[in-house]
Amino acid sequence: MELHNLKPKRGSTKNRKRIARGEGSRGGTSTRGNKGAQARTGYQAKRGFEGGQMPLHKRIPKFGFKNINRVEYWGINIDAITKIADDHKVTVINKEFLIGHGLTQKKDLIKILGRGSNKVSKAYEITADAFSESAKNAIEAKGGKATLTVKIAAASKESNKKSK
Repeated sequence: MELHNLKPKRGSTKNRKRIARGEGSRGGTSTRGNKGAQARTGYQAKRGFEGGQMPLHKRIPKFGFKNINRVEYWGINIDAITKIADDHKVTVINKEFLIGHGLTQKKDLIKILGRGSNKVSKAYEITADAFSESAKNAIEAKGGKATLTVKIAAASKESNKKSK
């Protein structure tokens, strides 16, 4: 046995269909059927087209809606802030401080939440985009300041004026 004697096992390979090679192979329509868009060259079905059947994305029920005016905040609890502030002996906490310690990212709007409000030990000056009621009360009870960021405060005042 040598290389020039080798052949694939009988029945393991097939000759490919020789489409559009004359009347002897697949006739005049070249396996495309008769007439219609699919018989023409350049036909391309639109994405999601199911041959006229109602497409899947229209058959599936839809729920709810996305409110385009929703403002999403990144919540940070007071206990996390007090822990990091006590470790670094800091009383003024702003967005740069929180970004620097990995609690948030530059693009996030920050909301201070009240979990651990009983652990507030000092008067902190915290600047954020929003505060929960319990967080604000806890900060101010110890003599601290809860300051809103100017952008969000101004935008909410404008929207309140428009709605009245």
